[in-house]
Amino acid sequence: MTQKPKAKSQIFKAVHETARDLHRLGFIDQRKMRKFDVLCLDPVPDYDSRKIRALRDHLQVSQSVLAAVLNTSLSTVRKWEIGEKHPSGPSMKLLSLLDRKGLEAVL
Repeated sequence: MTQKPKAKSQIFKAVHETARDLHRLGFIDQRKMRKFDVLCLDPVPDYDSRKIRALRDHLQVSQSVLAAVLNTSLSTVRKWEIGEKHPSGPSMKLLSLLDRKGLEAVL
């Protein structure tokens, strides 16, 4: 069973469900659906170096294990933790998923 993304409010939830149904039926294209996603759904939180380290400590995994789970390199995780780089895109989404659901959600 897949978890639906959380809407900002009940009204946004109804709008997003309607848009998703219209997209599924072919009345709304993918680009328009992405706009509804941005409008209606809570954004993925930012993860700074402190949050990434805290998440890794909470999950009790090493940098190399976190890198493997996120399908990124060890050096990238190290740079995130010292603040040289910041995660983006799919890495942000996976970090959010790990934060909310734990390791079992992505393994």
